[in-house]
Amino acid sequence: MGRTYIVEETVGQYLSNINLQGRVFVSGLLIGQCSSQKDYVILATRTPLKEEQNENPKAKLESLDEEWATEHASQVSRMLPGGLLVLGIFIITTLELANDFQHALRRLIFSMEKSMNRKRLWNFTEEEVSERVILHVCSSTKKVSCRTYDVRDPKSSARPADWKYQNWVSTSWLSLECTVHINIHIPLSTTSVSYTLEKNTKNGLTRWAKQIENGVYLINRQVKDEDSDLLEGQKKSSRGSTQGTGHSFDIQVLTQLLLNSDHRSTATVQICSGSVNLKGDVKCRAYIHSNRPKVKDAVQAIKRDILNTVADRCEILFEDLLLNETPEKKFHILPHRVFVPISGSPVMLCDYKFGDEAAEEIRDHFLEMLDHMIQTEDLEIAEEINTACMTSFMDSEASLTNADDEQPEQPNKTNLVLKIQQNIGVIAAFAVAVLAAGISFHYFSD
Repeated sequence: MGRTYIVEETVGQYLSNINLQGRVFVSGLLIGQCSSQKDYVILATRTPLKEEQNENPKAKLESLDEEWATEHASQVSRMLPGGLLVLGIFIITTLELANDFQHALRRLIFSMEKSMNRKRLWNFTEEEVSERVILHVCSSTKKVSCRTYDVRDPKSSARPADWKYQNWVSTSWLSLECTVHINIHIPLSTTSVSYTLEKNTKNGLTRWAKQIENGVYLINRQVKDEDSDLLEGQKKSSRGSTQGTGHSFDIQVLTQLLLNSDHRSTATVQICSGSVNLKGDVKCRAYIHSNRPKVKDAVQAIKRDILNTVADRCEILFEDLLLNETPEKKFHILPHRVFVPISGSPVMLCDYKFGDEAAEEIRDHFLEMLDHMIQTEDLEIAEEINTACMTSFMDSEASLTNADDEQPEQPNKTNLVLKIQQNIGVIAAFAVAVLAAGISFHYFSD
């Protein structure tokens, strides 16, 4: 028997309201959460059109731009808090073209999953659901056809799945909140000067991610068995959501408990071309559906949000350095996180905002990436503006001594500070390599 997708009715309305407007097809993403029993879909968003697609609306399904759609999925995944994923894709066509798209969409869904996994600091477990969905909607009859593929198996064939619309899917969610103190030192070895600054940082974050994965997590200041019911002892309403204080859980991470006899490390000495220091407090948020969640589900969701938001901020900063500034500049602005509510749901999506960006730019980005209009007054800024300091390796001693004194006054101690001491040659290699890799989807669409 195939998987069952429980879908918020507003998603069905969104898909029904999409007009082909003379086009052969419209495609997009499905967003929600996997569970062992069923998957929950709370949002759908069409893929933005490229300029040439506007000029040629009669383009055939074979012209589906895999690279463009994959980059859209990667950008959208940045805007999802812990617990939410891109579950698959939808396509709307006329009835006579219903069987003409299977091969292209199968290839696309594997490409999207590979691209998103490559940027993550974590891996799916063997027990997790690895099926992703392809939904076909007939533009005239509105009939849907739902199939899944196992993205862990390149040879997997399509399996039928159930697609069921239901009220209140987007309201039955539990919120998990966590503030994590980060103090990461990443030495840049002279043997790795051919690496880009971005790649060196990613390698260092991968080592830090192991601490987050192995940390001790307190839920509402209590240690709970991972297989126990998260909602144990809490009342439920007839719609399945918890009442009273059960809607939100406070999570604390204790990574320092790893420093015991079983986790000793051997000190090494190496000649470095520089270092990256990342320090500050990061506010994280995750959501899980209230249908019989386990403690381990909550911990896993918040872990992944911690890892995602730190990695995404570093990546966004590097993109901004390439596009707008020279790497030699000493002070830079790290993006801070903003949350935006989904109408009628406790779930909030997120984005990242530099200090000089207006709220209207965030609103336009949400409309472009998620086809979702938001109100600027609904933006919830999670943290203050963050600063980054980049200094030349040639002046390393002075930089280490005076870096803290030279930084601009910080609003409070929660600022996330990225300090980079780097050989100029390595910085140049970083700029050239990232330029060759390409520029972000947002700027392509502009």
